[in-house]
Amino acid sequence: MPPKARLKQYLTIEELKIRYRQAPDTIESRRWHLLLLIAQQWSIKKAAQVVGLNYDYAKEIVGRYNREGPESVKNRSKDRQPPPAKSLLTPDQQQELSVALQGPAPDGGAWSGPKVARWIAKKTGRDHVWPQRGWDYLKRLGIDWKKKYKND
Repeated sequence: MPPKARLKQYLTIEELKIRYRQAPDTIESRRWHLLLLIAQQWSIKKAAQVVGLNYDYAKEIVGRYNREGPESVKNRSKDRQPPPAKSLLTPDQQQELSVALQGPAPDGGAWSGPKVARWIAKKTGRDHVWPQRGWDYLKRLGIDWKKKYKND
């Protein structure tokens, strides 16, 4: 029989149960459930199976809890922010695009995301720029293309 894991006494079993039941998301809930079972003398292996976690990950959760306390159980992935999108255009090129957007698109019609993307590709020497990036620049530069070309 595998040895039982020990939890530092940061919280009572009742407090662990409350945290498990009131967890704001499923990731945190499963972690609290794991810790609750271990506090009730379950092995990490058996508790991990019951809550549906990988054994090594469960050991990591227990170790982190013992080192850092209850704050370590929090789901930190929600707090991460994606890195800001890297600009395709320099500030001078953005200004040039802003001026170009005041007139008609190169084909004579209204500007759209794909048309702005083609303009960017040509200006920067890229083989391809995704149409969504064109829409992003329309929004970034404050162009309300629907309103601007509504009467056309």
